[in-house]
Amino acid sequence: MKLPTHNVLTSHVRGGKPGGGFPLRIQALEVKVNNVDFNPEFRARMVPKVEWAALVEAAESLVTDQDLPPEPIPDFENNEDFLRKVHHVLMEVEVVESVLKCPNTGREFPITKGIPNMLLSEEET
Repeated sequence: MKLPTHNVLTSHVRGGKPGGGFPLRIQALEVKVNNVDFNPEFRARMVPKVEWAALVEAAESLVTDQDLPPEPIPDFENNEDFLRKVHHVLMEVEVVESVLKCPNTGREFPITKGIPNMLLSEEET
């Protein structure tokens, strides 16, 4: 699972507070980093579409050398260093084995071979 996927996942366990299931906390067991071609225009278009605080939190839990700022920098579209950092976090870091934990209910969702299992039991829906 790459971090753009994590950035849209939320827990919908019954009984939780509305909106309280985002962002899911990552407890990574295996993380892989792959080289991916850098496309600055595409990265610049991605920045406004992600929930930035959730991305920074996820990156901090996975990547020891990440240093994304707490919010996008002004004129980020023209800053290659910033866009390369975003590219690394969004496209090169992959969570292979992990647990996603709902901050609201504590419900855990496994990630196996890079695929998150967000299925709920009947009593959770």
